[in-house]
Amino acid sequence: MFIKTPLLSLFLIVVSVLFFSSCITVKDKIEKPKLLKAENASQDQLMNEVNRFAKVNSMRAKMDLKFEDNSFAEEGIAEKYKSADGEVVVQRPANILLKVQVPVIKTDVAQMTSDGEKFRVAVLQDGGDGKNKKFIIGSNNADYSSLQKNIDNLDLKGGQTAKQNAKAFSNLRPQHFTEAMLVRPIDVANNVYAQSSIFQEEFDINAQKKSPTRWVLRSYYLLDELHKGEDGSFKVSRRFWFDRVGGIRLARQQIFDAKGEIDSDIIYGVPGNLSASAEYVNLPLRIEVTRPKEKYKMSLTYQAPESVSIGKTYPGKAFVLENTWGLEEVDLDKKLEETRSQSPTTEVPKNTTRFQ
Repeated sequence: MFIKTPLLSLFLIVVSVLFFSSCITVKDKIEKPKLLKAENASQDQLMNEVNRFAKVNSMRAKMDLKFEDNSFAEEGIAEKYKSADGEVVVQRPANILLKVQVPVIKTDVAQMTSDGEKFRVAVLQDGGDGKNKKFIIGSNNADYSSLQKNIDNLDLKGGQTAKQNAKAFSNLRPQHFTEAMLVRPIDVANNVYAQSSIFQEEFDINAQKKSPTRWVLRSYYLLDELHKGEDGSFKVSRRFWFDRVGGIRLARQQIFDAKGEIDSDIIYGVPGNLSASAEYVNLPLRIEVTRPKEKYKMSLTYQAPESVSIGKTYPGKAFVLENTWGLEEVDLDKKLEETRSQSPTTEVPKNTTRFQ
């Protein structure tokens, strides 16, 4: 035992010298993300920032829209579509009117509304022979995933590509953008809030190759909104991300369903001033909404931020689209009932309740 111990120590010393001398030298440089300086804030400050966003009760704006279909995300494919012009009118509690137009000639491609309970979508151009021009009616909280299978059996002009596009755009709903643009205020009477912090590595592909801010370690505050269920358990209904670099900025909002899965992942872009009023400053000029379940992403960018109208009151009928074009009407709720009656042994997802 007395002899082995010095031999073992000598062996370890030799191995250490060989390892470090062969692998790491004084000249070796290990690239690491730059840790950005973070600002501090209390939970009350974070909650006040959410409420500042929530001061926007109504809005009317011209926007650039860009749609990205992630239907083939599992294969690493994402189909991007060209930008379109959009006109958006939103009003609390959950009203929205969205018009999608062809750029330059300003011809409507689609119009859609939601009054918080029902949505209506008028497809005015389908890029083909017009067979897919429809007037679609449905319920905001209904799950129509079982109906999507029927699209595979449609005889669409354009073959498989047309079917894929039909699947992608059929999931687009006006209410998906309401709570992205009209952030709900903090509700301490019905929810519990918890603050935490994380660091996240971020890589900017648009930055110069040798820029010190190309690869950074950025700090965020997280503010979780916990809703108490009937069984007494708490589940996260919303999660707010606050960028701590150069100040405190609401950078992201995630909205969860009753099962704790993400409904919407909303990114808020560079802040600026909306409208001509000094009241609505440091608000995002670009909003990106990702819907993982529906497999699409939509970005909305204000065309003229200073021309945005905020604070006006619009009549309720403005958010109930009428079929003035005489389009073929498709009632998704009726279609869903028909599917259930035709397949009594197959369990079809019922309406799901989501945090509103």
